[in-house]
Amino acid sequence: MNNLLISEPPLQVLPSLAKKVGLNEAIVLQQFHYWLERSNNTRDGYRWVYNSYSKWNKQFPFWSNATLRRTINNLEKQGFFITANYNKAGFDKTKWYRIDYERVSNASAQNEQTSCSKCASASAQNEQTNTNRLPETTTETNNNTSDNKSDHIQYKQIIDYLNEKAGKHFKNVESNKKLIRARWHEGYRLDDFKKVIDNKVLDANDANSFFTDKYLQPSTLFGNKFDQYLNQQIKPKVEKGTKSYGGVEF
Repeated sequence: MNNLLISEPPLQVLPSLAKKVGLNEAIVLQQFHYWLERSNNTRDGYRWVYNSYSKWNKQFPFWSNATLRRTINNLEKQGFFITANYNKAGFDKTKWYRIDYERVSNASAQNEQTSCSKCASASAQNEQTNTNRLPETTTETNNNTSDNKSDHIQYKQIIDYLNEKAGKHFKNVESNKKLIRARWHEGYRLDDFKKVIDNKVLDANDANSFFTDKYLQPSTLFGNKFDQYLNQQIKPKVEKGTKSYGGVEF
């Protein structure tokens, strides 16, 4: 029975807020406010947070994904959430959220006098009890936070694969990680990096190609031409004087 009592950081909400917007909506609104106060994602003079529904759902494990979607959509329709899309990749449709605090203030104006002291105490209590909450999952958080996520950037695997295929000895240092991180934030993943490496290793082995062995390095492979290299069609090198019939070389 003790497991059902408070022994972990609680989700807190003011009854007066729940009365105005609904209990589920109040819980979500309070949680988004918690992360907005800690967000470094500033656009157009406002702080924003963003996340996939599956990641948000980890912060509300007592709801189904459908319930969470419905609750967030209700807050958006009522004007408490303002949304935008500041994603770097055009295919990334993840919504960015900020709270219309003026809208919240107007909704709770009738309870302003009685709620003021509660807001102050709730804010202080949040600071003490919520430090272990699940972090907001974004693609622009600091490096230490993003590297510890379940879908963390696979720096070592990428560098090791490059060294293996190109016969190099690059280290997993910050200058190389910065390049990988930039492409990862654009939506590319481990298989994409491997394909780029494979493509350019083949290219470097082609005597007719300007791309030589000296270019097989992170600064070239993982730079601004990454997408071009990824989609490059390269035919495997055929040795001169070698003919093949029916899959048999001679």
